[in-house]
Amino acid sequence: MRILITGSAGHLGEALSRKLSERGNEVIGLDICESPFTQIIDSVMERNAVRRAMKGIDSVLHVATLHKPHVGTHGSQDFVDTNITGTLNLLEEAVSAGVKCFVFTSTTSVFGDALIPPPRAPAAWITEEITPVPKNIYGVTKASAEDLCHLFYRNEKLPCIVLRTSRFFPEEDDDPQVREAYADENVKANEYLYRRVDIEDVVSAHFLALRHGPRIGFRRYVISATTPFLREDLRDLRSNALSVVHRRFPDYKAEYQRCNWKMFPVIDRVYVNERARSELGWTPRYDFRYVLERLKADEDFRSPLARLIGSKGYHAKTFTEGPYPLK
Repeated sequence: MRILITGSAGHLGEALSRKLSERGNEVIGLDICESPFTQIIDSVMERNAVRRAMKGIDSVLHVATLHKPHVGTHGSQDFVDTNITGTLNLLEEAVSAGVKCFVFTSTTSVFGDALIPPPRAPAAWITEEITPVPKNIYGVTKASAEDLCHLFYRNEKLPCIVLRTSRFFPEEDDDPQVREAYADENVKANEYLYRRVDIEDVVSAHFLALRHGPRIGFRRYVISATTPFLREDLRDLRSNALSVVHRRFPDYKAEYQRCNWKMFPVIDRVYVNERARSELGWTPRYDFRYVLERLKADEDFRSPLARLIGSKGYHAKTFTEGPYPLK
């Protein structure tokens, strides 16, 4: 299969390029940055470059984007140009080229303020049925790009699968209070309970989307580690998350004490991946139980792929106030 990957120099783009090439696929990488996984150095905003890249392509993995960390360094028009116009260019050229499947890497950030329950309410149970309420230009443009994918499926019969991925970046948390209160690995371990996924599992979800996309047509999926929580846990998660985690994992306290780690006292949302597991046959390997078992063995709980790719960052410069400036 001949596959176009946009954003091939990035964190996920490199991971997809590596794994698809290992499986014998011909991968064409498109990115504005030079890398060993980029054959075409250009932008998704440039229609002629997209047209050239699309020649002979069977499927598209559209990963390129301006991310949330760019909100403080880029203007709103930059987000519209890259995330909306760039996606439109790719969709139109994919139709012209007869592409069989288009997979769009979206984000749980599209849910925005829908992730935050009102005071004294239970934690939010986040499935694909939740209506997004984007709270910044990043979320707005990703939601709009999702809608473009839906439009091209309806009007042009282009199979489009949207994968709303939760956190898998290796960089530190952007919240200075979180960075001050918790070790970075502690934060990421906690997040596997409700809002994080390993990049190796993200890659496997993309593979399944490519395989099943032509049959499914159009669908949105939440891509996050399988949560151990149930709906009956939601009220307690909002008031006393420690008791819920201890109920589900009686052995966690000993390992956390040994590491001098802490559990979050409050968990306000839970990402639910049931649709992806049921319809795509996705079986994510990396969850909170896996984290605990690696801690017991004094091993790194990141996947081999996550360790191989490491951190790429989002900017060419560093910032004194944190991993990236907030806005």
